[in-house]
Amino acid sequence: MRLTAVAACALLDAGSPVLAQTDLTDLTAPERAVFGAEIRALLLDDPQIVAHALDGPSPYAEAVNSDLAQIAAHRETLFADGAALAIITGPECSACATAMDELRALSDELGITFSQIDSGEHAGMIAALGLESVPSYVLPDMMVRGHVPPIVLRRYLTR
Repeated sequence: MRLTAVAACALLDAGSPVLAQTDLTDLTAPERAVFGAEIRALLLDDPQIVAHALDGPSPYAEAVNSDLAQIAAHRETLFADGAALAIITGPECSACATAMDELRALSDELGITFSQIDSGEHAGMIAALGLESVPSYVLPDMMVRGHVPPIVLRRYLTR
């Protein structure tokens, strides 16, 4: 339980030993009111608590953690020279040429750098990342398979 100084004083003023009490079902009416106010303030301050509780554990948590581990393992190659993202391209890929043009314009606009990774030269890393299509994008906290429109890429880069 997260108590503010005001709430702690209110509990003490109510003459309650609640700070040593662990059974929340035995709270007095004034203690319940203070506790309820604290819970309300916490939920208003951080509404994601409720969303997370309702969602339960993510069925994709294991896959996400695996992706993040692979990104971390290949960080030096992917984000060389401080690149904000890496784009994976391949030969004879017309979508790759379009993606590169869009990414160049976006990088100029946002003042970011990116690295271009050739899928043939880094086949082992690409396989480890599970990127079977080109173009694909790797950011420090996510991977996106396939061409991404500039408006979506901008959102990923500015969040």
